[in-house]
Amino acid sequence: MTTAASNVLLAAEEVSSSSRTLTILVFIIMIAVTLGVTVWAGRQTKSAADFHSGGREFSGMQNGFAIGSDYMSAASFLGIAGMIALFGYDGFLYSIGFLVAWLVALLLVAELLRNSGRFTMADVLSYRMQQRPVRTAAAVSTITVSIFYLLAQMVGAGAVVALLLGIRPGETYLGMDADTAKIVGIVVVGILMTLYVTFGGMKGTTWVQIIKAGMLMGGTIVLAALVMAIYGFDFGELMSDAANASGAGQSFLEPGLRFGVEVPGDALQTMWNKLDLISLGLALVLGTAGLPHILIRFYTVPDSKAARKSVNWGIGLIGSFYLMTLILGFGAAALVGKEAITAQDAAGNTAAPQLAREVGEHFGGEFFGSVMLAVIAAVAFAAILSTVAGLVIASSSSLAHDFYNSVVRKGRASEHEEIKVARLSAFGIGAASIVLAIFAQSLNVAFLVGLAFAIAASANLPTLLLSLFWKRFNTRGAVAGIYGGLIGAVGLVVFSPVFSGTEKALLPGIDIAWFPLTNPGLVSIPLGLLCAIVGTLSSGESNPRRFAELQVRALTGAGAEGAAKH
Repeated sequence: MTTAASNVLLAAEEVSSSSRTLTILVFIIMIAVTLGVTVWAGRQTKSAADFHSGGREFSGMQNGFAIGSDYMSAASFLGIAGMIALFGYDGFLYSIGFLVAWLVALLLVAELLRNSGRFTMADVLSYRMQQRPVRTAAAVSTITVSIFYLLAQMVGAGAVVALLLGIRPGETYLGMDADTAKIVGIVVVGILMTLYVTFGGMKGTTWVQIIKAGMLMGGTIVLAALVMAIYGFDFGELMSDAANASGAGQSFLEPGLRFGVEVPGDALQTMWNKLDLISLGLALVLGTAGLPHILIRFYTVPDSKAARKSVNWGIGLIGSFYLMTLILGFGAAALVGKEAITAQDAAGNTAAPQLAREVGEHFGGEFFGSVMLAVIAAVAFAAILSTVAGLVIASSSSLAHDFYNSVVRKGRASEHEEIKVARLSAFGIGAASIVLAIFAQSLNVAFLVGLAFAIAASANLPTLLLSLFWKRFNTRGAVAGIYGGLIGAVGLVVFSPVFSGTEKALLPGIDIAWFPLTNPGLVSIPLGLLCAIVGTLSSGESNPRRFAELQVRALTGAGAEGAAKH
């Protein structure tokens, strides 16, 4: 085995010109293939149903792969592997939270949502309420959650591009230093995701996601198998070596290195640290069932049975993948080393690609190391592209279907007009995401996703569940719940250490942080629920007949195709 010191030296060596050319070539081929699929799918997109929900033609297995692709994003492949590599056991908590969350989606949301709506989450929320205020609130929430999630993917893209080009701090390539290369990566992803959605709609996005899921699972299986082969398939030895190389010793394998940290002599800070862990767990477990780009996936299948089947396929893929992230994270800690990981990217977002290069060099020298880096970096980039495409189509569909057609045009927009607005919205969302992601490069992508989950769990999930299960629920309750949870979650983030007051904050130069938790879920999720309940009880509006109709739709699927037209 190589020592940690030699690993650092190997990671610091400049990638040769031929190796760099190989990685770029693989990257270009991957983009060309996915763009080709997008153009093909765009020719099949004729109606609003085709653009927003892929014509409801995908099978449960196909949609399950697409769901897995949506979920196994840059946060999973890059962020979680990096978290585990730097913080050991605590990094794996993200994997556990993300996986358990699917039980909520399967048992409470998937079938009922598919039966009750047509294109977006707002179809269900607004069915028995006043259309305009509810759809406006839902569109605002959808875009906010999607932007936070998009930031995570695009930050990961920037880190991958810098590594892909072999640019390390202090070096340049084609006149670009590492920071410039990261910005270029963010811009490239922004442009590509806009093209995927604009030309391919949901059909193109789904097929790109299916292809990406196969690539990601294949690449992860190969890399995990090679790591285990180095250690003779002895996971205990891998864990031991990772702990020794981390510099934290046994603490690397135990809780408390990153979350719930015990602070000697400071009981108050210790309490906040433990509450922060609970807050993160709540956000991860409850957030999935409120993520707009996940919810719209249930509309791409022909019936509720296929919706359940797609979730089962998704859980199988996602569960297998997260188990392998444990091997990748510990492998990166042991074989690459903390110093080399943080030297390339301080947040650890490049740990998996760096591990691929290290493993390849172990088995076949520099050339095979370059091949492994090229393949894994291309897989990571494909993961980013497919996820951001899903996020953008969720946002653009909500803007076009919920806000433009239902609020601005009062339901009178033609299908052609609605698709045109959705495509224009994709451009605007892409541009905004590029600008914001440039300023968020210092944050770990898994951490950014945790914030998106908190917002989704605070603003979307309470109102969605109350709409499906509470007869008394009304327009004021839905609007209050969405805005209360949304403003509460985002507001607490603004006044938290994530935004200001620390060196790693979004705005390190100022200090307005008075909220002690880095994830707002512990406060914002109950706040969103409370606002929804208080808003409902403060209004005399009630529509028991429409609630009865919604229950029939949710349980049987009868009339689901027209659910959004009322």
